[in-house]
Amino acid sequence: MSGHSKWHNIKLKKGKVDAQRGALFTKLSKEIILAAKSGSPDPEANYRLKIAVEKAREFNMPAENVKRAIARASGQSEREIEEIRYEGYGPHGVAVILDAATDNRNRTAGEVRHLFSRHDGTLGESGSVAWMFDPVGIVEIEPAGRSEEAFMEATLIDGVDDIEFDPELATVYTDAARLAEVRDALRVSDAKISDAYLGMRPKTKLDLQAGELHEAVAFLEALDEHEDVQRVFSNLDFSRVSAEAVA
Repeated sequence: MSGHSKWHNIKLKKGKVDAQRGALFTKLSKEIILAAKSGSPDPEANYRLKIAVEKAREFNMPAENVKRAIARASGQSEREIEEIRYEGYGPHGVAVILDAATDNRNRTAGEVRHLFSRHDGTLGESGSVAWMFDPVGIVEIEPAGRSEEAFMEATLIDGVDDIEFDPELATVYTDAARLAEVRDALRVSDAKISDAYLGMRPKTKLDLQAGELHEAVAFLEALDEHEDVQRVFSNLDFSRVSAEAVA
């Protein structure tokens, strides 16, 4: 599995999304704002915005919140939301890339730096770990009881570069430029899509065990729970991670 996908699946099983619904709505609102700023305020004419709005609806975000976020993208009365990417190393050398959305660059930078420091990590310069990752399109799909063979047969379509199967949440990788095309094709095939986004995939994975694994996962979770952090990517090998690893 991609580290990001499997780790978030574990969090969902633990019910953390429900426990932090307010923070989730904040993250969803920021993604809608950024998506609307990147193109048309009409979801049907802006693919990124369409994905963001659909995801917000899946998590039962009130329609008024969605409308307010889209309106804010073109408004001048509130502080502007901007995207920032941070890179660095966490405990035991785990490489991390995180994407944030903030209206206060200095505050967010200071808080992210503190999280790295608190977990014995180091926030690096732009490009310090990016060379260890490839930009990709990522589609997360629930196999819905299908076997690995059946799932592979149904999802190995034109534009799909790789598939990592998991019985609860599988990950489909595409060329970044073909994400929208592949996602739409998979939807036509009745795949139960959980999420679709542009992400970063590690070229090689870091294998940690026991205490080191717990500390690395705790660090990634602390980053993800920050209000301004939209997505976290790492080179951690999650094949050993279970629900107990994030307890």
